[in-house]
Amino acid sequence: MRTQTVEADIIVVGGGLAGVSAAVAAARLGRRTVLINNRPVLGGNSSSEVRVWVCGATAHGNQRWARETGIMGEMFLENQFRNPEGNPVYWDDVVLDTVRREPNLTLFLNTDVSEAEATGPDHDRRIISVTGWTMGSEIRTIFRAPVFLDCTGDGLIGRLVGARHRLGKESRAEFDEEWAPEEPIREFLGSTLLFYTKDLGHPVKFVAPESAKDISTTPIPATRIIRSGDSGAHYWWIEWGGQLDIVDDNERIRDELRSVILGIWDHIKNSGEFDADNLTLEWIGNLPGKREYRRFVGDHTLRQQDVLDQVEFDDGVAFGGWSIDLHPAEGMYATGAGAVQRFSDGLFEIPFRSLYSANVSNLLMAGRNISATHIAFGAARVMATCAAMGEAAGTAASLCLDHGETPRELYENHRCELRQALLRSDSSLIGVANEDPRDLARTAAVSASGWQRTIAAGADAAGAGDAAPHVLAEDLGIVVPVHPLLETTELLLSASEPTTLTVEVWSTGKRQNVVPAHLEHSATIDVPAGDVTWVSAPTPFAPEAPQNAIVVLRANPSLSVHLTSPLPAGVLTLVHRVDNDDENVEISDDGLLVKWPTKPLRGRAPMFRALPVSEALAPERAVSGYNRPFGGPNMWASGPLSGGPAWLRLDWDAPVTAREVRLVFDDDVDVSLITLHHHRTPDEIMPQLVRDYRVEVLVDGTWVTVVAEQGNRLRHRVHPLPADLGAFTAARLVIEATNGAAEARVIAFRVQS
Repeated sequence: MRTQTVEADIIVVGGGLAGVSAAVAAARLGRRTVLINNRPVLGGNSSSEVRVWVCGATAHGNQRWARETGIMGEMFLENQFRNPEGNPVYWDDVVLDTVRREPNLTLFLNTDVSEAEATGPDHDRRIISVTGWTMGSEIRTIFRAPVFLDCTGDGLIGRLVGARHRLGKESRAEFDEEWAPEEPIREFLGSTLLFYTKDLGHPVKFVAPESAKDISTTPIPATRIIRSGDSGAHYWWIEWGGQLDIVDDNERIRDELRSVILGIWDHIKNSGEFDADNLTLEWIGNLPGKREYRRFVGDHTLRQQDVLDQVEFDDGVAFGGWSIDLHPAEGMYATGAGAVQRFSDGLFEIPFRSLYSANVSNLLMAGRNISATHIAFGAARVMATCAAMGEAAGTAASLCLDHGETPRELYENHRCELRQALLRSDSSLIGVANEDPRDLARTAAVSASGWQRTIAAGADAAGAGDAAPHVLAEDLGIVVPVHPLLETTELLLSASEPTTLTVEVWSTGKRQNVVPAHLEHSATIDVPAGDVTWVSAPTPFAPEAPQNAIVVLRANPSLSVHLTSPLPAGVLTLVHRVDNDDENVEISDDGLLVKWPTKPLRGRAPMFRALPVSEALAPERAVSGYNRPFGGPNMWASGPLSGGPAWLRLDWDAPVTAREVRLVFDDDVDVSLITLHHHRTPDEIMPQLVRDYRVEVLVDGTWVTVVAEQGNRLRHRVHPLPADLGAFTAARLVIEATNGAAEARVIAFRVQS
C-alpha cells in the first residue's frame, strides 16, 4: 500500500453533476482543483451505472425558457450533438471530457473518502484534510486545501467534520410550511433501481430467479402503470426505503428493489397480459439511485414559501423550476400516486447562503445536501439544478481564495461580485443585470445592420400560406414581449360564420413568469365569415419596465387561428388546459403554470402582428445585461440573413484595450433537452445558434479580424484577444450563417478589459 499527499486550492468530493460543475467552475478560474469520486464513472445518478435522466428547471417542458446555461448547459448541448439517441455510456464520456479538458483540474476516480481531519469548536469547525482510498490502485491519499466542497449527495464529508445537518421531515410549525407534517418524522424520499429492455426479434423466455418478488401480492399491479414496451425512465416509481435509513439500509434497499424489478419482468413476460414474447431484460442497475439523505444547515434554509412564492434573494446564485415533488415514504408499495407535485408559476431562486455550512467555516456544498427543508428540497434536488448550484459553489470557492474570506464573509462583502462572476460565465441566473465594470461594451454605442422591429409570427404573407388552421376550441395565449408598449394585435383568422372574438391582455406578475396573472384589458371584436381574414384587436399595455404580455384569445369553435412555425424570438403559445403526461403522478392544479401549458403547441404560434414597433430585439439588448429571458427575450435579432451577413457593432468615444471577447448566442432555452431517453428533441444542433462568424476591431481606421469561426455549435464562446493588439475604437461581430434560423440572434456581446 502506498500513501501520498495532494495539495490543492480547492477539493471537491463527489463526482455527480453538482461536483463536476463545481470543480470545472473553480478550475476555469485558475484554481488548482481536485475532484474525487468514489465510482469509476462521473455523473452520479445520471451515469451509466444508475441511468437516471437529467431533469432540471425545464421540468420536461412545463416551465418556459428554463433550460440551464453555464456548464450544465454546455453538457446538454454536447450530449444532444454526440448522443441524440440517449445512450448512457456516451453520456459518461460527455461528462468525463468536460472534466478532463480543464488543465487545472485533477480527477481521482474510484477513490472513496472515509476520513477527515478538522479543528475548532462545534460552532466554528475548519477542515484540514480528507483522506481517500483508491481501491484498484491500493493508494491512500491525503487531500489538503483551504476550501472544501461536499457534493457527495449523502453529505458524507460534512458528517465526518461535524457540520450541522437535518434528516427527514421537519414539522409544519418549524418553517410554517403548508405541506410539512404536523410533527417531525424521520422519513425520506426512497431510492430507485432502473432496468432496460430490448427487442431481439424472436421469442425469448424468462425464468424468474428465486429472488424475484411475486408482485401480485403487492399493490403494484393495481396502482402503477406497467407496459411491456417501457423501461428506464418510465419506471422511476420503482422506489423504496423511505421508512428506513437510506444509508444504513442501502444494501437491503437495493435487494428489495432488484427483487421487484425481477418480479415486474416476470409479470410482463409470463402473465400472458402483455405482448412481450420477443423482449429480453438487457440491464438492471445494481447501485440504488438515492434521492434524499442529509441536508446541511446553512445561513439560509430554503423553504416551501421560497419556492412557491418565488422569493427574490440578493444572493440568488442559481435557479430551479422543478415542482415540489414529494413521494410517499412507502414508495412502490403505496396505494396512492407515486408522486405529488406542486409547481411554482416560474423559476425560483436558490440563495448562496444555502450553499455553505453554518458551522464549518471552509465548507461549501451543492446538490441534494444543500440547506433546505424536506419540502423545498423536493424542488431543488433534480440533477441539472444541482449542477447549477455546483457551478455557483465552485465559483464562490475561488472568490473566497481571492479575498481571503470564508463563504459567510463572501456573502457579507462580495455577493454582488459573485453574481457578476456567474453572469460573466453564462451561469444559470435570473434577474441579474450586467454591472461588470470590466465589460467595456456597457459604455459603447451599439448599432447593427438591422433588427426585427415588429413582433410577429408568419405575418409577412398576405394569406395563411402553409400555416395550418387550428380550431379555437380552447383559450389560447400568445406571449408577446412588450418594450415599451403594445397597442394593437392583428390576427389571421378563419370563421365558419359571422361571430365575435374576445381578446384580452394579461400581465405575468414576476418578470420571469410566462402565465396570465393579471388582466390588463379586454375587448370583443367582430369577425366576418371567411376562410382567411386579418382582424385587428385593441390590446393596450404599457408597463413601466419591459415585460411579457399574454394576449389571450378566448375559445370560440366557430373560429380558427392559423398556426405557423418556427417561433419568432420571444414568442410562445399557451393553451388553457391541464396537462399531465405521467399517470403515476398527481399534479396540483392550484398554480397557473399547469393550467396554461406550452407543450401542446410548442414550436408553433398563431399568425399575428403586434403593433407598434418594438425595442425588444434591438441591438442594445445584446449589451443590456440579462443573459436569458426576463421580462423579454434580452437578445438582438437581426434581419433575415438571406440578404447577406448581419453585423452588431460597438463604438467608443476614446480608444480602449481589452483582453478577451465573450459572446453568448441564442440556443432556445425553452427547449427541454434530456440526457437519456425520456423524450427526443430532433435537432442535434440548436438551429438558433450562430454557426459562422468573425469579430473585427477598428485599429487606426482599419478593421482587423481577431476571431474567425466556422461551424460553431456552442452557446458561450470566449475568445482571447492578441496580446499585441493595442487600442481600438470599435468592435464588430459579423455573422454569416446560423445552424438553421433565418436570422442571427445574439444574447451578449462582451468586450472584457
